[in-house]
Amino acid sequence: MNAASFSSLSADHQRLQVLVGAWRGEEEVAATQWTDAGTATSEVLAEAQFGGLFVVQRYRQRRDGTISFGSHNVFGFDQPNRLVTMHQFDSMGFVPASPAMGRWNGSELNLERSSPRGTARVTYVFDDADTYRMRLHFKPAGSDGWQDMVSSVYRRVSPSSINSL
Repeated sequence: MNAASFSSLSADHQRLQVLVGAWRGEEEVAATQWTDAGTATSEVLAEAQFGGLFVVQRYRQRRDGTISFGSHNVFGFDQPNRLVTMHQFDSMGFVPASPAMGRWNGSELNLERSSPRGTARVTYVFDDADTYRMRLHFKPAGSDGWQDMVSSVYRRVSPSSINSL
């Protein structure tokens, strides 16, 4: 297998590396059809794969001391279409028909994905090398309005502080 070296990655692939690392977050969860409102803590472990062409992110959310949600996300860059992609597989069990896609706007990464249930929009805002914010919104099928789902702040932590994600 030919793995790309970091120096040979496109600038767009290199930009994805901002996600790499171990992160701990505090989340505000809105009431939705899937969950009650409240707070949560989360852990994220993200690693560059295939020489940095992809970033694989493992995420775990805890509410009241119990794991309440988990996901594996695979970020990439679609060079022909000049779009960031994110394939998400999560504990809800919905199989994604297509990835979320989007673009960078300064230090902000905006991604959207549609399904028969509606459209999800996730925004990552990178404040600095050790902090980022994430907001998740959802627009149910047939609706014109966006609903808040999760708003969070993540801070870089030592990978050894995260228990086997």
